[in-house]
Amino acid sequence: MKFERSINVVGCHCAGEVCDVIIGGVLNPSGCNTMYEKLAHFRDKEDHIRQLLMQEPRGRAAMCLNLVLPACDPRADVGFLIMESDEYPPMSGGNTIATATVLLETGMVKMNEPVTKMVLETPAGLVSITADCEDRKCKAVAFDNVPSFVFALDYKVEVPGLGTVSVDIAWGGMIYAIVDATSLGIRINNQNGPKLIEYGERIKHALQQATFIPVHPENESIKGVSILEFTEPLQRDTMEAVNTVVVSPGRFDRCPCGTGSSARMAVLHARGQLGVGEKFTHQSIIGSTFECHIRGTQKFGQYDAVLPTVKGSAWISSFKQMVLDASDPWPVGFRVGDQWHVGQE
Repeated sequence: MKFERSINVVGCHCAGEVCDVIIGGVLNPSGCNTMYEKLAHFRDKEDHIRQLLMQEPRGRAAMCLNLVLPACDPRADVGFLIMESDEYPPMSGGNTIATATVLLETGMVKMNEPVTKMVLETPAGLVSITADCEDRKCKAVAFDNVPSFVFALDYKVEVPGLGTVSVDIAWGGMIYAIVDATSLGIRINNQNGPKLIEYGERIKHALQQATFIPVHPENESIKGVSILEFTEPLQRDTMEAVNTVVVSPGRFDRCPCGTGSSARMAVLHARGQLGVGEKFTHQSIIGSTFECHIRGTQKFGQYDAVLPTVKGSAWISSFKQMVLDASDPWPVGFRVGDQWHVGQE
């Protein structure tokens, strides 16, 4: 059989979020000195790969995709890029857990029991991995995320139809707007899903039109809010909290979100609600959880940053050979409006 393209993918989910991993059929780009340059290469020159695999009829609305590549930093074992519906985020916690699980369970990285340590290189920086392993199974993955910090607390933005909304803006590997859902008179649950998506996209769009544009202190190419996290208040007696992240152009992250958890830890620490070494459990909209804590603090540019650690589990679900027939009329797939909400329209 003759195909235009053949790509090998390991199907995987982390705490419910589809985080498939490309392990073959895509070449490492030449002339790139950093993982961020590789991100820019695929975003600007080979985005057809993301579209082919993530859009219908091969992909679906609620999924992510990871691409395993050689690391640029000699301290790292492996590099990888993350692809989402509308962007290439510099870092993703759920995708880190899934990629580490796939690397270990397929033997691409040697598994040591009971604990395997490795370093992954993301476009946001190096991420250290500690994986609990037993009987050739990766049971859980903890990752030491990049320094996370607050750009602004209680930033006020005018949102059409909602009025003045108070948001916290923080970096956790992506630039988040964090909104207490209860401040809008709504709870995080499936019944309120359509309204949460609508509100989230509206708020995000309003922030993207605002005069304040957060810029990463070490990479000015990373700027502006691209993702929104709804939260409910931290329960101090149990140290548990619920969140859901709205991924553009309009769907929920199914897992508790590792970068969102990191950004939230930065906010909680800045508000005096979470200390170094204090653990809390972050819960997703489907009830899955990550175990989180702050392992330390440091100065990051002009910001007071926390060093977040997040732990969760992922499961391999399939092994797929994705192909493109040369006569296929949709070589980059398509989107249908019944699955997407775009708040600014």
